[in-house]
Amino acid sequence: MASWREQAVARSVDPVRARAEKRVQRFLDAALELIVGESGKDFTVQEVVKKSGQSLRSFYQNFGGKHELLLALLEESVHSTARRLRGVVAQEPDALSRLRRFTVEYHRLCRPPTEARSPRSVEILGMADFAQQLLTDDPQEASRAFAPMFALLEEILDEAAAEGSVRAGLDRRAVAGAMLQAIMFNSFALGISGAFVRPDAEGSEQAEALWDLLAHGVVDVRRTSAGGPEASPTETPFS
Repeated sequence: MASWREQAVARSVDPVRARAEKRVQRFLDAALELIVGESGKDFTVQEVVKKSGQSLRSFYQNFGGKHELLLALLEESVHSTARRLRGVVAQEPDALSRLRRFTVEYHRLCRPPTEARSPRSVEILGMADFAQQLLTDDPQEASRAFAPMFALLEEILDEAAAEGSVRAGLDRRAVAGAMLQAIMFNSFALGISGAFVRPDAEGSEQAEALWDLLAHGVVDVRRTSAGGPEASPTETPFS
């Protein structure tokens, strides 16, 4: 399906597509400015229209409402993040290393920044808040928005399987979805256990701990191999 941005442009009756692209981008830029400003994600359509310097009629020619505008912004953010991650993980020498790098880097990108409320940190929090709401209210739309990220992770898992780095017969689509959910939730809920969370800027220790859990699970394979309770083949996703 076409992205929300593409649908917004396609709604235009302007014969010159480039002009429609510019109109849509001005609305997106205006909304992003409002998110990082005092309005946050609670901005109104009227505020977007005013800041963009365009008309309310033009807005509704391109978007069905604020929700569609936020969907377009989320898609843009996910696409940008996926491109960035693809470039970062490509530096690793093998698929398993790329899988670990994906986990650590995406955890870092998802984590609420600890520094002062910079425009980038407010943007991340605004989009993350909307993404979490979307995951609850409309999982199908959320799945569509996060498709580029899912595709990248599934690709890395396929490469790891071809290398023999992950268990044979693994349902890699299911694992990719579970990993994305684990990374995103963990990055925003580091203190859920009540344990002390070090305020390190990168959150590297927490990200590495999550990777260790994903890679090795919680079952002591030495105990199971020595005659203890047998582990289900699905309990440890990676070997």
